[in-house]
Amino acid sequence: MNNFTFYSPTEFVFGRDTEQQVGALALKYGAQKVMIVYGGGSVVRSGLLDRVKQSLDAAGLPHCELGGIQPNPVDSKVYEGIDLCRREGADMLLPVGGGSVIDTAKAIAAGVPYEGDFWDFFVGKAKVERALKVAVVLTIPAAGSEGSGNAVITRMETLQKLGLCAPFKLRPVFSILNPALTCTLPPAQTAAGIADMMAHIMERYFTNTPQVEISDRLCEGTLKAIIAEAPKVMANPNDYEARANIMWSGMVAHNGTCGVGREEDWSSHALEHEISAIYDVTHGAGLSVIFPAWMTWMVTHNMGKLVQFAVRVWDVPQPSSEASDAELQAVAQEGILRLKQFFRSLDLPTTFAELGIPHPDIDRMTESLRRNKGELLGNYVKLTMEQCKEIYRLAEE
Repeated sequence: MNNFTFYSPTEFVFGRDTEQQVGALALKYGAQKVMIVYGGGSVVRSGLLDRVKQSLDAAGLPHCELGGIQPNPVDSKVYEGIDLCRREGADMLLPVGGGSVIDTAKAIAAGVPYEGDFWDFFVGKAKVERALKVAVVLTIPAAGSEGSGNAVITRMETLQKLGLCAPFKLRPVFSILNPALTCTLPPAQTAAGIADMMAHIMERYFTNTPQVEISDRLCEGTLKAIIAEAPKVMANPNDYEARANIMWSGMVAHNGTCGVGREEDWSSHALEHEISAIYDVTHGAGLSVIFPAWMTWMVTHNMGKLVQFAVRVWDVPQPSSEASDAELQAVAQEGILRLKQFFRSLDLPTTFAELGIPHPDIDRMTESLRRNKGELLGNYVKLTMEQCKEIYRLAEE
């Protein structure tokens, strides 16, 4: 196990009707004026936005609003939010929604006290030294942004979709998680969220770091919980207990717990970011295409962890200690097949064609990947750009 520093100060308030506590919690964390950030009309139609405002009003906290955040959030709304936040003098960002809304709020929180362009943080020109406080009312379990210091934004001018990691500055001070708020999610959005959280775990799971049994088991156990609960929420969207387990899994998947002490990979996310930046597909659906393709390529390049994944997560029979490479590869491939079958059971795509991209521009995606990440990608196997093309091609099959 590697040395590590783990810092996760977020207060999680979990359960029914917990959004009614938002005003008291904002006061507790020193807010004087709150900027609410949200997406489309669902938080308005459901009455959630009104309940949040009423709670802030009851606490005597003034507030302003930034709506219209889209999936795959873009830089234009961040700039708009920075300007609004400065004009209004807000000192706390309160995203009400899913990962896109939360990530936008985090980028605004970093950008308001910064004299330069917030995009400097995403391209590595600057580090986040100061940020406004962020708090969350979560409505979509998927990205795990409610418990992380991470954010992903797309720059529209260049179609660059890049991530920022600033756990000491951008982790939410509190996050309200009411599983009942997720019961009205469309099935496709629920499924994509499940794929996203599974991918967050798998990016950490596939590592060459030895002797990481505790985090291996945390990854495996959380994946198995998701696999058990996902069919329940798809069959009965109002199953509160299953929704609760899925919601907490999404947070555990990305708050860093599953990755401590181990080198992480993150090549599949980078490969997918090029797809969703160029083709504007749902991130989780893109991951359900790319991750099995990445695994398939890895079978003949670094299959050790794939065998363990197949056995421990998908209950593929344990190979004998004398198993040949061909037999081990068969175990790994069976694990990949079961992952794909699981995704298909949720009506998720596993090929580019099923994603609605029958003729992907692999050269364009790879060139953009090179621009954003350089000549090598990932850690489980350091991928060249030609090898990334091979993985994109496997996703066509």
